[in-house]
Amino acid sequence: MAVCDKTIPWRIWAFTFLLTGAVGQTVNYPRPVCGVETSTVTLPCTFTPLRSFIQSEREVLLEIVRVRWCKNHLICQGNTPSVYDSNSETNDPRYQYLGDKKGNCTLQIRDLRPEDSATFRFRMEADHTEGHFTGQSGVTVTVVDETEMRIISSSGESVMREGQTVTLHCTANCTFHQLEVTWFRDDHALPASGPAFQLGPLTAGDSGNYTCGLKNNLKKRSLTYTLHVGEKGEDVTLARTVGVVLGVLVVLCALILVFFMVRRTRAQRAVGGRKCPDNICSNNPQPAEEGRDHQQETSEVEEDISYASVQFKHKNQARPVEEAADVVIYSSVASRG
Repeated sequence: MAVCDKTIPWRIWAFTFLLTGAVGQTVNYPRPVCGVETSTVTLPCTFTPLRSFIQSEREVLLEIVRVRWCKNHLICQGNTPSVYDSNSETNDPRYQYLGDKKGNCTLQIRDLRPEDSATFRFRMEADHTEGHFTGQSGVTVTVVDETEMRIISSSGESVMREGQTVTLHCTANCTFHQLEVTWFRDDHALPASGPAFQLGPLTAGDSGNYTCGLKNNLKKRSLTYTLHVGEKGEDVTLARTVGVVLGVLVVLCALILVFFMVRRTRAQRAVGGRKCPDNICSNNPQPAEEGRDHQQETSEVEEDISYASVQFKHKNQARPVEEAADVVIYSSVASRG
């Protein structure tokens, strides 16, 4: 009975140790990585191997003897093609293993190509099959064309003032790592490298057209980013606001002027289209002034009658004089109202 008491705890401990060791085998990958074609990306990676296992009620220590990286393969074992194999002497030099056999499995991919858009997985192999393990989740790499590169300003503005500081970021349509670039201003190379380029304190000489390109492929560059640096003390925002306000006022003034011109033209056309004297066509004729001399009124009436007669005879010379007199009398009566 005493022997059983000693054996059972040992077996329980051995089972627990084995279970813990198996569960403890892990591979930690980075988030999905995006890189620009012909650039270099690094895939940070760590792993936890199985240190030992229990065989015939005794602990057997394990040692990692081989590490591999495969592309688009779930297990990465046997004769599966590898992009890197620690046991191979013919590895593609574009794939550099920066890790070890202890816990670092970092892989660097140089001169990215479209075929590198894939899922990469790491596998560890020990001196016993119990220690073999593949991290099946893997890390996804996306390769984009360098023509998708662009420059983004930390300030969000392309107009700055002297004395300010700004950082230009050379980026693409996704997040990438370790982009090796060269910066240019007005097609002249600048003494700067890396995806971020800090400028400041700014001077007028920093104004220009900026581009960025990969160090190993300078033929293709990003879209142009134009930076303008104004003189110190110049309130660029206020200047832009004043310019906008003035522009709006000019447009309003032009619209008002056009409106009045159109209105005046219409009024002139309306007056020119009238076919009778104002004292006849008017709906509201002005009354004669009180106290006006009767003799003066008679002369004015006679002048109106004569005018009307002339106008009438000019237009209708063939009609009898009696009819003209009747029309004249009617016109005179209408004018005196």
